[in-house]
Amino acid sequence: MNENKLVIAILVGALLGILCGWLFGPTMSKIAWLGNFFLDILKMTIIPLIVAAVISGVTSLGDIRKLGKLGSITLLYYASTTAIAVLVGLIIVNIIQPGSGIEQPSNVVPDIVSEKGGIGFVDIIRSLVSPNIIDAAANTQLLPLIVFCLLFATAMTTIGEKGEHIIRFFDALNDTMMKLVVWVMNAAPIGIFALIAGKIGEAGGGDAIYQELVSVGAYCLTVILGLSVHFLILFGILILLTPHGKHYLLQLSRALMTAFGTASSSATLPLTMECAIEARVDKRSVRFVTPLGATVNMDGTALYEAVAVMFIAQAYNIPLGITEQIVIFITATLAAIGAAGIPQAGLVTMIIVLNAVGLPVEGIGLLLAVDWFLDRFRTTVNVWGDSVGAAVMERFLPDKD
Repeated sequence: MNENKLVIAILVGALLGILCGWLFGPTMSKIAWLGNFFLDILKMTIIPLIVAAVISGVTSLGDIRKLGKLGSITLLYYASTTAIAVLVGLIIVNIIQPGSGIEQPSNVVPDIVSEKGGIGFVDIIRSLVSPNIIDAAANTQLLPLIVFCLLFATAMTTIGEKGEHIIRFFDALNDTMMKLVVWVMNAAPIGIFALIAGKIGEAGGGDAIYQELVSVGAYCLTVILGLSVHFLILFGILILLTPHGKHYLLQLSRALMTAFGTASSSATLPLTMECAIEARVDKRSVRFVTPLGATVNMDGTALYEAVAVMFIAQAYNIPLGITEQIVIFITATLAAIGAAGIPQAGLVTMIIVLNAVGLPVEGIGLLLAVDWFLDRFRTTVNVWGDSVGAAVMERFLPDKD
């Protein structure tokens, strides 16, 4: 399917999904399986693509000392944009005060929260490495898989001609997986329609969603406004630091709409890479930076967590001064970078931040009703951040020195 036609088809599918889910409500939950089926097909490509892309990207850099330089700059860039995102969230939530006047929350801790309550920074550090890399791949734990691939590829560059055959294999595997992604994306309009319509149907349809938005509408507005501001900040960074300019946003539109439809950075990763390469970002940067970004770069999630924690404090009428907000800034930034290897990473991050400033974790119950809705916006910002990161890091590739 022609690229422009596919973008239009995905947009139409998303809009029809919203309309049908809103009008027909729970009836549309019957087609949710079709969206999940499309999502499973996308996820099926993730592991072989990441393995091939990271190994191919690292080996194409040549001197392993330059890999360390590129990796350090990439992590510094991602840490900086995540910190900016948290700062934007804190500024906007302090201005709007969305939690003021909210009905006092219950003291019941949701099951999904209590299951994650014991996870802390030690668990996040340990998630960098898996004792069983096959098990990590089977459970789509991308961070330990990427760490292994980085080490494996680095070792391969040190064995001379013996590694050339293996390198060519992974180059060919990467090209094959990208071709497979192109085929899969032809089903995206139907898959995204079913995902969105089914999710709205499961939420109870238009009336139920309207009631949820009314109850925490100011909070939703604050999150979306903050994410929009950060999206534009990333766009400004793109314009200032790369030659790709305003057209890059249009070229990444398929990936961004897929991110909104699937609410999964990982599932969108194959398409993010394809779109970035089509936008003429250096393949080495795309293969190295975007998989790393999909696991450690969570700008949207970090901003969302900062707003959510402040909202909970306001709802409980617990004042947080500059000191506590500095703790939120530091904790949300670090946790968002490191939590990718933990299932339900956003929830883990929020619990860590809440504990850091002494807020009740049961306050998360206020947010769960609209979390699925806001998740789509923060995932879109996460994917945009990964895409901009690949374009920015292109200038730091070895032959760009």
